[in-house]
Amino acid sequence: MTTTAPAREEALSILRRLGVGEGAFADDGMPARSPITGEMIAHVRATSPDAAKAVIAQAHTAFLQWRNVPAPRRGELVRLLGEELRAAKDDLGRLVTLEVGKVVSEGLGEVQEMIDICDFAVGLSRQLYGFTIATERRDHRMMETWHPLGVCGVISAFNFPVAVWSWNTALALVCGDPVVWKPSEKTPLTALGVAAILDRALARFGDDAPQGLHGLLIGARDIGEILIDDPRVALVSATGSTRMGREVAPKLAARFARAILELGGNNAAIVAPSADLDLALRAIAFSAIGTAGQRCTTLRRLIVHESVYDNLVPRLVKAYGGVAIGDPRAAGTLVGPLIDADAFDGMERALAEATAAGGTVHGGGRVEGLGGPDAFYARPALVEMPTQTGPMPHETFAPILYVTRYRDFEEAIALHNGVGAGLSSSIFTLDIREAERFVGAAGSDCGIANVNIGPSGAEIGGAFGGEKETGGGRESGSEAWKGYMRRATNTVNYGTTLPLAQGVKFDIDG
Repeated sequence: MTTTAPAREEALSILRRLGVGEGAFADDGMPARSPITGEMIAHVRATSPDAAKAVIAQAHTAFLQWRNVPAPRRGELVRLLGEELRAAKDDLGRLVTLEVGKVVSEGLGEVQEMIDICDFAVGLSRQLYGFTIATERRDHRMMETWHPLGVCGVISAFNFPVAVWSWNTALALVCGDPVVWKPSEKTPLTALGVAAILDRALARFGDDAPQGLHGLLIGARDIGEILIDDPRVALVSATGSTRMGREVAPKLAARFARAILELGGNNAAIVAPSADLDLALRAIAFSAIGTAGQRCTTLRRLIVHESVYDNLVPRLVKAYGGVAIGDPRAAGTLVGPLIDADAFDGMERALAEATAAGGTVHGGGRVEGLGGPDAFYARPALVEMPTQTGPMPHETFAPILYVTRYRDFEEAIALHNGVGAGLSSSIFTLDIREAERFVGAAGSDCGIANVNIGPSGAEIGGAFGGEKETGGGRESGSEAWKGYMRRATNTVNYGTTLPLAQGVKFDIDG
């Protein structure tokens, strides 16, 4: 059963509860639509180029004060943000569903991820450790220290409209850096809601937080370019396509700014002869179909050993045929809408190319009668390919899973690594040798390599990111915090003589 309640009134009601004022909207502003029905929710006031530069200037001024606030005190702001997110979880999660089309549990899960990274960052605020280093010089101490870097720009994509912001912002704030955020032009409403939630935390935090510690830029590409080009922005964390990364990276490199790039991911899983096929079936279905195939970690390529292919693939085809597609607010729905017409058109083109390359398509096509003429619900597609050809080596941001066979482990690894992207990966095997080879140096070339789980669904404790055309950036857990700070090596002479390193002699008459 689908839900036909208007998305507009529900979204506007949530925004009011979150504290977003009428000043955020303008008749000539940026349109914000719900993919659930295609209806217009509101027009959001866009940031002018001059206003964007002013926001960056204020953030830079804020940095000069915020860097001197003790890190545990900075962590207190993030703790308060976590509290505010807990209080607003239901509303913000629902707003994610309304603006992106995620099913309710996924919208709530994204906000939970924000809460989790806040908890992580609060603990981190007391653990920004350096090293004491052995020195060859008597009466000297050598150490490594970490200091705030500067203004951090965050450019986020529509598919995780709030979680990616939190990965960067929670860490940046405890590291001593202000944040200026340019969300996707497809998801300005969730950005307004998050900014209002952070404003409440800032009000509770008090005067230690300077004005301009967080700035929000609503706009299209031209506003993002201002953030990328401004020399006062020390770091830009950008999530998007590989094509976008090819444009952003040279600009940042030209001014020696730091980049965290989270780009394309053409993720694969290998199903080995020993695999638990029941477990693999569930993991594959979630990883490939969840979020209507619009995760950067979505499973897009399945490499199945020929001995289990005829057992597993028909079961997958059956599962695909029975998946519940509909309004993501309705109980039992597993697949909501694609974000817009462009996403659906891209899916249709890829399926046509796959057919032309000899592929057999199961599923696919638009589901008529759901959401109205401006909503795009698509059946997930499983495509049996004779080999890794046609559109299979390239990412299509839609629920398409390409499946092909392999004979031996070396062939599987070659197929797996034979694409440009290198984000996430997995293998299903009960053979410990295969598992260890997959996660070893000669195995998966991705930033994330899993065993007996799919490539989708990372936790905040591990650094998130990939290699090759995925950009090489890391966000969230582990030691990703070091990307938001600058490192200094310090040597302190507490003696009365001046021994030089490497035994160098340089004596002068005093």
